[in-house]
Amino acid sequence: MNAILDQAAMHWAHIAPLLTEPENEADYDAKVEALDELLDMVGDDEDHPLAGLAARLGDIIEAYDEEHRPMPGVSSVDVLRYLMEEHGVTQSNLPEVGAQPVVSAILAGKRSLNWRQICGLSERFGVPTDAFKEPHHADHHH
Repeated sequence: MNAILDQAAMHWAHIAPLLTEPENEADYDAKVEALDELLDMVGDDEDHPLAGLAARLGDIIEAYDEEHRPMPGVSSVDVLRYLMEEHGVTQSNLPEVGAQPVVSAILAGKRSLNWRQICGLSERFGVPTDAFKEPHHADHHH
């Protein structure tokens, strides 16, 4: 067996759970938490060895979000921006969303807010979770 496969075999058992679709909400939450930790480590370093894993995990979480709670994410960025300006909150001061790089990625449109983040923001700022959805896209087909 070649060395790469050898390595993969050793690590796969640990990585595989991160790369499979969440089976339920608890599984989903665990993945979101893992992604938050990954992003704390990776930050904005595109060459970080775990950057690829973070990107893949982000895709999986996003796919789950879209399937289970379809919410176009365009206006949620505007809402978040507005709330930050309104309350004078900086990117590094949004634990509900995550670390500063996470907030920055969301504001840049590279990532969408997930449901857990939206619930946190909604509690902190006293806005309905619906504020983060785009009403006029209900009949929008991709």
